[in-house]
Amino acid sequence: MTLELQGVSRSVSGRVHIHPVDLALEKGTMNVLLGPTLSGKTSLMRLMAGLDKPSTGRIRWQGQDVTAQRVQDRKVAMVYQQFINYPAMSVYENIASPLRLMGKSGAEIDRAVRETAEMLRLTPMLQRKPLELSGGQQQRCALARALVKGAGLVLLDEPLANLDYKLREELRIEIPRIFEASGAIFVYATTEPEEALLLGGNTATLWEGRVTQFGPTPSVYRLPADAQTARVFSDPPMNFVPCRKESQRLTFAETAHAPAAKGVAQLPDGPYTAGFRANHVSLHRLSGDAVEFRCTVGATEITGSETFVHLHHGADRWVGLVHGVHPLQAGAPVSIYLDPAHVYLFDSASRLAAPAPYAMAA
Repeated sequence: MTLELQGVSRSVSGRVHIHPVDLALEKGTMNVLLGPTLSGKTSLMRLMAGLDKPSTGRIRWQGQDVTAQRVQDRKVAMVYQQFINYPAMSVYENIASPLRLMGKSGAEIDRAVRETAEMLRLTPMLQRKPLELSGGQQQRCALARALVKGAGLVLLDEPLANLDYKLREELRIEIPRIFEASGAIFVYATTEPEEALLLGGNTATLWEGRVTQFGPTPSVYRLPADAQTARVFSDPPMNFVPCRKESQRLTFAETAHAPAAKGVAQLPDGPYTAGFRANHVSLHRLSGDAVEFRCTVGATEITGSETFVHLHHGADRWVGLVHGVHPLQAGAPVSIYLDPAHVYLFDSASRLAAPAPYAMAA
């Protein structure tokens, strides 16, 4: 069971919503669509579901061309941010409603509802109304109604976005279990890199309607194909600084120097863009090779165990994520340190020229 998108694009009134994309999603896989708001995640899902028709390309399901097939004729289920349940019906009747529309027998409906409720841990709540449930339970009810149909493709469009932190964490842990039990192709849209890493499987990164990379989630995170993918798959977004390689040395922003690490030393001399993630910034020199950058504090955000430090380095604006509470004053000078092992290099076309050495060792 495979869903294939072959050169699929979508334009409306001359405006491109999805640039041509090729994807192949296999049975029993979790596939995350990761990108900021308006990057094209929902537009791509609607094409997969058959809610919208592509402007170009073909969509194949199990080898069959379904590009022109109506959505009701496809084995597709979709769950949205909102808890879409029938408030006047019990949880049991909500889950059963798609099966009644399909004309299933009473025995078939009862068996399927109870099996699905058990999988989603809703059995004790089957006689309750949706408004008697917590937000997380309501979303599980909506998910149960989608799964009970035996859909081969389940689309989850930021399903946890409207839940509070605790409920999000609970469902994030449960969704992989539910996914494994169903055996369907899952496609899950999110704006959060942390969520993509937690769900695992495969990730497609999106930016302005383009799929910039698709592959196993850890590989896309460690080895972003270009600077835009690295920016999308980092939270906060990856920091960048101009860099120049000369022989066995790297010069950052014409002020800081570091020896060229293995893999970087083989690159042609010339200008590059160095990238590093916020969590690799330190307020202390942790290694002899660490590069020092003298910055100015823009602002700090203390979360309790960590501090986000907004930094000005010349014209560059960076964010560092450091452990502990650091009440740094806005406008104060501060030195930050960066291990060259955590530095990615991108060429003049923003393509990955050399991954960070730590990523290759992972």
